[in-house]
Amino acid sequence: MRLCTELEEMRTSITTIAKRHGFSADAARTMLDAIAAGDGSMAQFDHREFGGAGQWMRGGMLMIGDMFNDALKARVAALCADLSQALANDPGLAPARAKPDRWWPASLGNPASTGAQNDARYAYFPERRRLAIDVGGAVSVYDTLDHRIMGFGQQQGARGSMAFTSQKGSVDVATLPLAGSDDLD
Repeated sequence: MRLCTELEEMRTSITTIAKRHGFSADAARTMLDAIAAGDGSMAQFDHREFGGAGQWMRGGMLMIGDMFNDALKARVAALCADLSQALANDPGLAPARAKPDRWWPASLGNPASTGAQNDARYAYFPERRRLAIDVGGAVSVYDTLDHRIMGFGQQQGARGSMAFTSQKGSVDVATLPLAGSDDLD
């Protein structure tokens, strides 16, 4: 009986937050799952109510597919902030997640963020100033220098490239130096 009550309270909380920002409970649940996957501080999501695919990072970074819809962008940002706070207050709101597939060198530790786009995936380690990228099973580790990465993107097409956004603007990963062999165990 208690479990049913807790589940109902959780649904009510998510529904209340969703309504506050003009979204459906389904959309809010999708965002909550994405925020939980980003350890409460970031999310990669794809839902029609959010303008399609997008990324959010606590601290102000938000990209949505409907990029010129400032009103929607403000609503999505507010929803993310509220859901992140709700998750911090009650970690039980999010489903238990499996441990991430560790494809990066173990010496790097645990990433602050991970993601995937098309046939590439990345893991970012800000304390180590490292970015690991796996393309088709080939892992490369880059020195991020003094960049504080805030978002990732991938160029489409035959010569697809990966870029990130930092305090210095958009940066093509190919311009970063490869890390030394001490990071490749």
